[in-house]
Amino acid sequence: MSIKNNLQQIKSSLPSDVTLIVVTKTHPIDKIMEVYNANYKKFGENKVQDLCDKYNQLPKDIEWHFIGHLQTNKVKYIAPFVKLIHSIDSLKLLQEVNKQALKNNRIIDCLLQIYIANEETKFGLSFQEAEDLLHSEAFKALNSIKIAGLMGMATNTDNNDQIIAEFQSLKVFYDKCLKLEENNLKIKTLSTGMSSDYKLAIESGSSMIRVGSSIFGNRKI
Repeated sequence: MSIKNNLQQIKSSLPSDVTLIVVTKTHPIDKIMEVYNANYKKFGENKVQDLCDKYNQLPKDIEWHFIGHLQTNKVKYIAPFVKLIHSIDSLKLLQEVNKQALKNNRIIDCLLQIYIANEETKFGLSFQEAEDLLHSEAFKALNSIKIAGLMGMATNTDNNDQIIAEFQSLKVFYDKCLKLEENNLKIKTLSTGMSSDYKLAIESGSSMIRVGSSIFGNRKI
């Protein structure tokens, strides 16, 4: 099937309250334009350099999401234009995003990345660390960011029961966070699920999925 057909097939299968982010990492401009020309403009990148390169080459009405591990010294490069940062895993990083957002006269929406997988290679806050961050005075002092929700990645495994349990643990915590509200905190997004597991994520309450290979085909490393 073509990229356009893959996109339409996935979009048509999604509940109305689930947002699709098309993951463009390692995929060339011409392939991304096939999605854009199919009138879809929500894209996610996992490397700062690639995101900046694609932002500069592609139409400016694209909504760019940063979905990879983010180093504090690279925030400044995406701060002028990024729509949503999915991968906030420390107060220090959030403070840098706030600093760069202020420089650009913006308020940048962010998601806290929560560690739910049984894999050392993945990043994220524990439930307790996230709760402590959201209740801290240092967080409440940040006026140029907004925490709009949570993100998590399940273990890369064929064990669906494990994946579901991990997603559901995050959903329980997400529901708990819905009760919290500050000037810079309004929980509304749960970003879980990728090409391999997005259907399980949606069943477990996800409202945003990040899908690349199911649209573009397998990535070229």
